[in-house]
Amino acid sequence: MTDPTQALSFGAAAADYDRFRPRYPQAALGWALDGLDPSARVVDLGAGTGILTRGVLALGHQVVPVEPDPGMRAQLDAATPGVTALAGSAESVPLPDHAADAVLVGQAYHWFDKERAHVEIARVLRPGGTFAPIWNTRDTSVPWVAELGRIADLRDHSGNLIEKVTDFGPAFGAVELGEFSHRTTLTPAEVVGMLRTRSYWLTATPEEREKVDRELRELFVTHPDLAGRETVELPYRTLVFRARRR
Repeated sequence: MTDPTQALSFGAAAADYDRFRPRYPQAALGWALDGLDPSARVVDLGAGTGILTRGVLALGHQVVPVEPDPGMRAQLDAATPGVTALAGSAESVPLPDHAADAVLVGQAYHWFDKERAHVEIARVLRPGGTFAPIWNTRDTSVPWVAELGRIADLRDHSGNLIEKVTDFGPAFGAVELGEFSHRTTLTPAEVVGMLRTRSYWLTATPEEREKVDRELRELFVTHPDLAGRETVELPYRTLVFRARRR
């Protein structure tokens, strides 16, 4: 993990995380799992509150969620009937060798110790199995969305991901990229609620939080695309990086 304090900060906001974070387009999940039998066993690694788990379950696959944060696991279990999250991490997955047909990661891959995680993920996957990290990234080509990112110090720009996520180590083949667009409709208060589930907010000082809140209030009142709106459409690009285990 790049920063354990931030990586394990989400449990305190687990219910809001599950409520406000965007879902993943079914087309993106279907592309990530293309070619797998409907009965395939999928590991959701760094499963959080189960947003990705529930999306994969809706496609008919078996899902084994693995999550290190107990607060997030509790929320996942409460929101996902019939599923119990396992305690574990990308560097230590509590499953035997070749136990999974696919390993998916939603919004969490950047927290992994990549060298150790790639070896562990390859161990868990069967030969020919799929590894696919997935991100919902805001479409910052929209001016107010770019300003939102500046105010809240949001750094998950898709360009950086495309440049950084290029290789999963010698156990995997070439990385393929799939891109999908979607939107979520939120009230201004819900946008603020979503931003308060970000690691930057959760680990910020009271002064930093107040500054973000103040600038967000100003944004919704003064920006010509937002002023007077009861709801806004927040545009996303979903990026899927897919590779097969050799």
